Amino acid sequence: MKRPLVILTGPTAVGKTALSIALAKKINGAVISADSMQVYKYMDIGSAKVTKEEMQGIRHYLIDEFLPEEEFHVVKFQEYAKRYLEKIYGESKIPIVVGGTGFYIQALLYDIDFTEQERNGAYRKRLENLAVQNGSMYLYEMLLERDEKAAKAIHPNNVKRVIRALEFYEESGGSRISEHNERERKKESPYAFAYFVLTDERRRLYERIDRRVDNMLSEGLVNEVSKLHKMGYTKDMVSMQGLGYKEILRYLEGDISLDEAVYIIKRDTRHFAKRQLTWFKRERDVVWLDKQEFAYDDEAILSGILETLKNKNII
Repeated sequence: MKRPLVILTGPTAVGKTALSIALAKKINGAVISADSMQVYKYMDIGSAKVTKEEMQGIRHYLIDEFLPEEEFHVVKFQEYAKRYLEKIYGESKIPIVVGGTGFYIQALLYDIDFTEQERNGAYRKRLENLAVQNGSMYLYEMLLERDEKAAKAIHPNNVKRVIRALEFYEESGGSRISEHNERERKKESPYAFAYFVLTDERRRLYERIDRRVDNMLSEGLVNEVSKLHKMGYTKDMVSMQGLGYKEILRYLEGDISLDEAVYIIKRDTRHFAKRQLTWFKRERDVVWLDKQEFAYDDEAILSGILETLKNKNII
């Protein structure tokens, strides 16, 4: 018998947090966060981290677990999430994976194999030096030549992932990491799962994003980033490359005005939401929850989820 797994995802600011907690209360669930930023301590406002009050007593995992200087990536997410799944099953609860990082969800849902070949340290060092000397776009263009599909799925500034894709190509003798990932995606899931994507009309979603950024500013985002900066956290750390953090850092360092920083955060968050939706549209066996179709009635959305879970024999 496959064990149950519920996934609740969607673009940033769509309203996943409140819905996931209401769902967890209904089905005796516990939440595993699939968010690449909420995992970091001290990064609360800019990551829109769920608060203790919002949790309403529901156990959350992979929130506030790593320091900003620590590296957190898909392999680490998969390792920790699997460990927490066992804990949740051991307590006879149903795990609910909540967050907007599609690659993390995919890695867990289909148990993607990230077994790495023997690393060529000299090649990695050479790539890192090329990035320092010539900028991230230089490496990105190298990847475009070797594995265009992988390049299109990676942001040019995500140097670590670009390097990993180039390493895979080099170490495997010309195999593409995109093809490897495609094969892994076709695997059958080891879980009895329901994969929900909460979505909304584009205009409303963008308005929610703009309001969220304004709220972050009023809640003290600038002060939060300033404290992190004083603690020694710098723009070259993966954590500080998060949306909202890198832009406010640029403001604090005098590169841009606060108005410019806010404009960029809003614009890039909208672009990010668009990329998230594109990712989820490619996924298999997804149940779309369009808020418009439920007349923006949260109880109706929750009832729809519960009905699907019953039909799939998950509850």
